[in-house]
Parts: sequence; structure tokens; C-alpha cells
Amino acid sequence: MMSFMVQATRALFALPFLIPSCQGPDTHVALGVLARERVALTATANEIITELPVAEGQSVTAGTVLVQLDDRLAQANLDVTLANRAQAQADLERLQTGAREEEIAIAQSRVDGTRAVYHEAQSTVERNSQLLKRGTITQASLDQDIARRNAALAELQSAEQALLEIETGAREEDIRIAEAKLRAADAQVAAEQIRLQNLTIVASRDGILDNLPWSLGERVPMGSPVAILLTDDRPFARIYVPEPARAGLKIGAEVQVEVDGIEGRFSGTVRWIKSEPAFTPYYALNKEQRSRLVYMAEVDMPPQAGDLPVGLPVTAYLP
Repeated sequence: MMSFMVQATRALFALPFLIPSCQGPDTHVALGVLARERVALTATANEIITELPVAEGQSVTAGTVLVQLDDRLAQANLDVTLANRAQAQADLERLQTGAREEEIAIAQSRVDGTRAVYHEAQSTVERNSQLLKRGTITQASLDQDIARRNAALAELQSAEQALLEIETGAREEDIRIAEAKLRAADAQVAAEQIRLQNLTIVASRDGILDNLPWSLGERVPMGSPVAILLTDDRPFARIYVPEPARAGLKIGAEVQVEVDGIEGRFSGTVRWIKSEPAFTPYYALNKEQRSRLVYMAEVDMPPQAGDLPVGLPVTAYLP
């Protein structure tokens, strides 16, 4: 009996210390970690990694080469498009410049030659027409001469039109077609140049190279991250706001943030709050369970926190 009373007395003395622990977590305290903006740089082609010039953890500036993918195929495609563009350029210049003097002279010589053949054929027809009247030749022989004369006339007319076309120059429609082909070739060259450049993965912002997921010599699937960059901006606190405090917390509100291992508190500003709770939708819980929901939020840290490493646990005291 005495033992039971001693135990009961001890329980009564311990009760005040147990009550606060049963009241649940403080709804005006949000836990989280320090973080920075992460930039994932992805592969633009299914190619092999040929160079990794920067080691993980090093600071880099925008434009620094982080990963080099095999660019031999892209370079070959660019060479083909450059050759096609050169051909399109030459065709346009030929149409715009017109024929050379040598080409005009050749066409004129062809006209002169076909004209001489025609005159000879015409003379033969006239002479043989007289011979037919005398009965010296047959009608069939004259018909053959007439056919040769007509063929020579057609050849002469074709040569004259070819000369006229050379002297007149290209039609406006042909020039527009050539110009369109050149523009298409220019666009193709630009596209291939971009594809070639994209095989050299460079830092898009100043920061720290946090991770290289692939090793040298591995073939990377297109769209897969090949370099993870932490930006050089000030870190921010990523916290999880308890559901009871969500309604009273607004973007722009000032909160006090403690960082593990750092004395004192930092004054931060809420810059973003997720509209949906984490993990479990609110409509799947009753009123008591909803109080355990949390909403992810981000808090801008002051300049004094600029050198703090990411990943440190933080405690934010909400207004």
C-alpha cells in the first residue's frame, strides 16, 4: 500500500511536465532547410560524353563549359548544309548576273551555224523543185529535201530563242525561287549550328556545379540531366507551414529564422506559399487530421546569410 502511494505521488509531481508535451507541436513554428535555386542542364542529343572539364563543387560563371557531348555527327550535318547553301547562293548569283560574254558568243555561233544549214536546205529545195519539173528527180526525193529544210528551220528558231533568253536574262519568278531556296538554306544552316552548339553544355548562370550525374564516356539519353547547378544567389529557407497557421501567413510577411549551428536569428520574408498541402489532400481528412497538414513555403534570407551552405536545418517562427 505504501509503495502504491509513493508511485501515485511521483505521478502527480510529473503530471505538469507531461501536459505540455501532450498539447502537440507549436503551430507557429515551421521547420525546413536552407536551399538555393537548382538549374538542371539536360542533354540535347543521344550522344557520348567526351569531356568533363569542371569538377563537382567548383564555382562557375555563366558560359563555362561543363559537359561536352560528341559533336562529330552534328559537324558533318552542318558541313552538308553549308555546301547546300553555297550551291543555292551560286544559283542565285548566276541568275542575277546573267550570262557571260562567252556564253552569248557560243549561242550566237549556234544561231549562225543553224542559219547556214537552213539556207543551204532552202536552196536545195528550190533547185530540186526545178529539177522535178524537168523530170530529173522524183517527188519523193523533193519531199525529203523539204523535210530537211523544215528541220533546219526549226533548229534555227530554237537557237534564236536560246540566244534571246540568254540576252534577256533570268525571269523575275526564277530569281524569287532562287532567293527562297537560299533563305531555306540559311535557315537550315542556322538550325544545324544551334544543334552543334547545344552539344556543348555551358553554365546558364553563375553558381556552383553541384552534381554531374553521368561519367566520362557514357552515352546520355536525350533530355537527361547532365549537370546540376546551384545558383550563386542568396540561399532561401524552404519551410513547411502547419495547417492552422496557413490562413494567417501571407506573401511578404516577415518571419524569424534560426539556422542550426548559427547563433541568433535572421529576419526573412515569405516569397511563395504552395496552394496545395503536401502529401495528403485536405478533403481526404477530418478536422482533427487536417491540423497535421503542412504547406511548403519559401522565405528569402537577408544578405548576411549569403555564405551559408545549403541543406542546413532551419526553424522559422511565424507571425
